[in-house]
Amino acid sequence: MTRHQGGSDLSQATCVSGARLLHAIQGRSLGSAFIVIQVIKEEMINQTVSRLCYGNKVILAPMVRVGTLPMRLLALDYGADIVYCEELIDLKMLQCKRVVNEALDTIDYVATDERVIFRTCEREKNHVVFQMGTADAQRALTVAQLVEDDVAGIDVNMGCPKEYSTKGGMGVALLSDPDKIEAILSTLVKGISKPVTCKIRILPSLEDTIRLVKRIERTGVAAVAVHGRRKEERPQHPVHCDIIKAVSEAVSIPVIANGGSQEIIKEFTGIEEFRRATNASSVMVARAAMWNPSIFRKEGLLSTENVLKEYLTYAIRYDSHYSNTKYCLCQMLREKLESVQGKKLHAAQSNEEICEAFEMIEYYKEVMACLETKRDMLNARAQEKKEQPPGDNGSTDAIQMAIRFNKRDYPPQITPKMILLEWCRKQKLPQPVYATVQRPSDRLFNSVVTVADKNYSSSYWDKTKKVVEQSTAIVCLRSLGLPEGKLCQGENPLKHKRKRDEEEVSNGTETTDTTSLDTNKRNSPSLVKI
Repeated sequence: MTRHQGGSDLSQATCVSGARLLHAIQGRSLGSAFIVIQVIKEEMINQTVSRLCYGNKVILAPMVRVGTLPMRLLALDYGADIVYCEELIDLKMLQCKRVVNEALDTIDYVATDERVIFRTCEREKNHVVFQMGTADAQRALTVAQLVEDDVAGIDVNMGCPKEYSTKGGMGVALLSDPDKIEAILSTLVKGISKPVTCKIRILPSLEDTIRLVKRIERTGVAAVAVHGRRKEERPQHPVHCDIIKAVSEAVSIPVIANGGSQEIIKEFTGIEEFRRATNASSVMVARAAMWNPSIFRKEGLLSTENVLKEYLTYAIRYDSHYSNTKYCLCQMLREKLESVQGKKLHAAQSNEEICEAFEMIEYYKEVMACLETKRDMLNARAQEKKEQPPGDNGSTDAIQMAIRFNKRDYPPQITPKMILLEWCRKQKLPQPVYATVQRPSDRLFNSVVTVADKNYSSSYWDKTKKVVEQSTAIVCLRSLGLPEGKLCQGENPLKHKRKRDEEEVSNGTETTDTTSLDTNKRNSPSLVKI
């Protein structure tokens, strides 16, 4: 594919950060200005590296029952740039609890009945787009905020014509309510840090379609995916490449073309052919990828047999529900469903029986044995922690509370450690001293902070040193009756300090106290994402 528009996100970030840079260094000394430059440069790099770009990409489309973790990982292996999860309804996600699954090394969103609604892992974190079904702006925002730290982008489904989606006013039903579309997308764009997109179908007329997409563009979305069929049309109807092309030429944001599987996309070269026919920035592939996800391989398609086994490898590794595994394999077998292997698959009632049908039973047993061993070890560790007496971090005289730091509770770049340090300076006390230890049995950390010859500690152990030190700082602040800077506590305790510093800088002076605070901020975990 021709990589046009590939640098648009970088250019935009550079322009914005450049303006901020000029504003930030005005009136500062050379040394201070250099510090500001370094911080903003690091921020620019982080933004351009981590923020998902939708130009010149090949994308796995959202497909119900298909776009689960095994299929997404397989598509990435074969060359997809971005992978969408299946549409997940907002009301269902609102009932979910985020669970770190240490046995599988995944993040699971688990419903009240213990069903895993969404599962993801580190491998896809910078590539996976969470697609939701919604008809309410505030519900959409709540769900997006719930998952945004685990995904690369958020998408709203406005193109599904199926009844389970449209009956709640979601999917293609949204196309008849542009005001609601604008409210949902604007709320998401303003409310989360990850890029927001939507996927639509074309309207009865070209003029109406372009009018709608321009309105969508004004909400600030990062891209719009256009399925080149109307809501009443089905896969057997021809895709309207001319309408997608007209939309692509009418707006400045990336347009992602979708709907070319049956007619145009039969192998990798067909993806570029579809992009040229629609003049779109990127191409989203649905059914062609469902039938054979190696469609994303520049080197060409792999045999169905190879793809089936590679998919099954991921399905077992990540404990996919057997009915989901079975459904995806059936879609890949297609005309071979009446074969001996196809009939075995059709009769299978567990992942074990599916593996038997594909002669992968030894792999299944090996993975299950490893998982059982890992779960036993995790259970033993949990029991050990439960039975462990407090104070085993080497400090029996520490004031201890069961407190765990959560960065979402605090403003950006303001942490309990910073607030405690500033309080100590105002009281002319030595700066806090943190003694952090790692427990050999499970490699978890705990920390004790010493302030005015007294020790404070959280009873929680964590796998990250930064988290335990922030937790310990909170214990100290609460014990001393000091505000800890949480968003719900109102005014930021560092606000007046910052204002005073800014006034001093604007007058051409910088106090020693300001410089030391800047130095501490550079060395502090507050500038590192926890």
